[in-house]
Amino acid sequence: MKVISGDNPDTVAAVARRAGVTGPDGGAPVAVDARTLPQEAEPEGPEATRLADALEGATVLGRVTPEQKRAFVRALKSRGRVVAMTGDGVNDALALKDADLGIAMGNGAPATKAVARLVLLKGEFSALPGVVAQGRRVMANTERIASLFLAKTVYASLIAVVVSLTAIAYPFLPRQLTIVSSLTIGIPAFILALAPNSRRYRAGFLGRVLTLAVPAGLVAGCATLAARTWLVASGAADTQVTTGATLVLVCSGLWLLTLTARPLLGWRLGLVVVMGAMAVLGVFVPAVRDFFLLAWPAAGTWWVILIVSAAAVAGIETVYLLRPRLVAYLHGRGLVN
Repeated sequence: MKVISGDNPDTVAAVARRAGVTGPDGGAPVAVDARTLPQEAEPEGPEATRLADALEGATVLGRVTPEQKRAFVRALKSRGRVVAMTGDGVNDALALKDADLGIAMGNGAPATKAVARLVLLKGEFSALPGVVAQGRRVMANTERIASLFLAKTVYASLIAVVVSLTAIAYPFLPRQLTIVSSLTIGIPAFILALAPNSRRYRAGFLGRVLTLAVPAGLVAGCATLAARTWLVASGAADTQVTTGATLVLVCSGLWLLTLTARPLLGWRLGLVVVMGAMAVLGVFVPAVRDFFLLAWPAAGTWWVILIVSAAAVAGIETVYLLRPRLVAYLHGRGLVN
């Protein structure tokens, strides 16, 4: 934390000490007169480097001009820091605009509030921990459910393309696809999106989602088509074919759900168990089975479901284990951030 002000450095340091602000070493805050600091001529020039070095050991800075506040933000960002700044006056507007997160006070100047990313309506800093927690929850949970929805898009597109090119029958009926969408995506995504999550933001959101959802979706789609082809080749009835393909896709989707919901502890484990139990009941309860036009799997169909589902689970788990290497490779090639 750094306190910057246009007032006298000694006065600002005294207020900072009473507020509990400490220096980098845990002792009293170090006060610096900003008039003695290097003036930033260019954002990437040598003066900017000297300014960034001077700011490392300073906690309280007084006699700071509006232009210097902006330069301070740039200097801190040049060292790879994520900078959040609070202010209420017009003299803070430039720095708030350049900060990663500009926070304006509720009673601040209109120009300051206009450029800020966040406005504290009541002017109370006690709201910020809740804001940070909410932001972490949204970002972390969005990553979880994005993998589910994107994987569905991938396997649905793959199946549609293969069916169109080969003119074979679609592997399942529309109401059977409802089972897959509800149990592996719809209900779990609704719960995961609203669940508490305190994981800090990590860069590489798009890379992590793509490297899990796309390969996993391809594995699920290929497994579904393989199950359909195997059952058709063995002479199974149409109802057995659609039932087998549906259950294989459900198993693939549920395993992808286990990956996105990890660690599987407490309610997350319960969510996966409940979704799996509902899928099993859809087969064992005659009324539900009839509504979704499923058939009781024959012995040969059970074997196809078990073998292909096991292969799909192994493939999706392999994708999950190899994902860090794939993300590192794509990042090294500059394909993802």
